[in-house]
Order: sequence, then structure tokens, then C-alpha cells
Amino acid sequence: MSAIHTLGGQERIKSKKLIDTLFNGGNSRSLTAFPLRIVYMIRARESDDNSQAQIMVSVSKRHFKRAVKRNRIKRQIRETYRQNKELLLDVLIQKPETTVCMAFIWQSDQLFPSSDIEHCMKSLLQRVAEKL
Repeated sequence: MSAIHTLGGQERIKSKKLIDTLFNGGNSRSLTAFPLRIVYMIRARESDDNSQAQIMVSVSKRHFKRAVKRNRIKRQIRETYRQNKELLLDVLIQKPETTVCMAFIWQSDQLFPSSDIEHCMKSLLQRVAEKL
């Protein structure tokens, strides 16, 4: 298995400061492909960054009271991102000085099959790649 098809810890957004910047910083943008919404921010790559793209996944407790369903959706989103992230990374390889921080937000109160989520993910990643 190649390294491009993994989703390691360095590819996750863990810093509260980075999350606050992503949602309140003013230079982030948003795209929607129902039931997914992506909030992303393009920034200069720092010397200690190991990955060119970092993600976080959010599913509201208001839509799904049970953690089992929220976790299922988060797993589906992470898996479809893992399988399709090369759509974005192919563009980022040409720009080694930039990195993208992304938050995937679930907007529906229904479960969807993984094939539908994959279709939405591909659409969002291609649109973000075009903005680069």
C-alpha cells in the first residue's frame, strides 16, 4: 500500500488555534455538495508541517443523538477522503509552499450510502483543487 492512501495523525487538525483560525480567521472559504460542506483555508506551509493537507470531520449531535451513527458518518467521510485525496494532492505537489486545512461538516439528518458520500467528496476536492 502506498503512503498516499493512508490517513495518519499528521493529516488531522488537532490544534485548537488552527481550528479557531479556520472558522473565525476570515480568510477561509466554504463549498457545499449536499450532504457535505467543506470549510477550507489555504495558508503558507510552515517548516514543521509534515503534510500538505490537514482535515477534521464534524457531525452535529443535533442531527444524530446516538454516537454510533455520528461515528459511522465520520468513518465514511474519512474513508472517502483517504481514497480520493490524490485529487487534491496532485495539485498541491506542484505548490510545495502551500498547505490546505479542511473541515468536513455533515449537514443532513439522514444516513447516506458510502457511494453517495464518495460522489460528494470527489466534487468538493476537485472544486478546492481548482481554487488553488
